[in-house]
Amino acid sequence: MSAHLENLAVLGERVDRLVALCRALQEENRSLRQSQEHLNLERAQLLARNEQARARVEAMIVRLKSLEHNHA
Repeated sequence: MSAHLENLAVLGERVDRLVALCRALQEENRSLRQSQEHLNLERAQLLARNEQARARVEAMIVRLKSLEHNHA
């Protein structure tokens, strides 16, 4: 095999590895984006639950203060 053909073969192998790496990175990127979307949704749900709990605690405080004033 001539040096030129050997160089082309090496170059072809490098291109194949680069293509495989690009595909792997695309899949990893897709997976990371999907995870990020899931985590963003989970965060939004947790923030909503936290807000609901805060509102319930504030409502209980108001009721307790009202009872305290009624019994005083």
